[in-house]
Amino acid sequence: MSSEARLYTFSQETKDHLRKFRLGTSRANDPQAVIYYIDKSTHEIRQDQDKVVYKSLEEIADDLPDHAPRFVLLSYPLTLPSGRLSVPYVLLYYLPITCNAELRMLYAGAKELMRNTSEAGRVIDIESIEDLDEIPKKLAVE
Repeated sequence: MSSEARLYTFSQETKDHLRKFRLGTSRANDPQAVIYYIDKSTHEIRQDQDKVVYKSLEEIADDLPDHAPRFVLLSYPLTLPSGRLSVPYVLLYYLPITCNAELRMLYAGAKELMRNTSEAGRVIDIESIEDLDEIPKKLAVE
């Protein structure tokens, strides 16, 4: 067992929700996302805004805090230049420049565990809410 797996925890309900979300979004026609945070006292990784599924990057931007990191699981359907539909499933690692060192370390240590547990295809680091505007371009260049 890795040291990250001993430090951070997921409830069974969270693991089930991660799996259900991943499977349920694989054929989605619209963007879908959920936001996760780490409880500082227990180091449990859990969903922010209980059971809220976001349908646009603008909705995500409205709920991301200014000074605290978050993990955002995003399923974002797009049409590739070849005309083929692709539904990338990615982990957005939101780490604002203004957050303190303690939170930076807490989230940095959980990044790979979150990626592996959620089975996200790739991780995209973002530092500000404005970076969300670039996500469609980054996803199109897989």
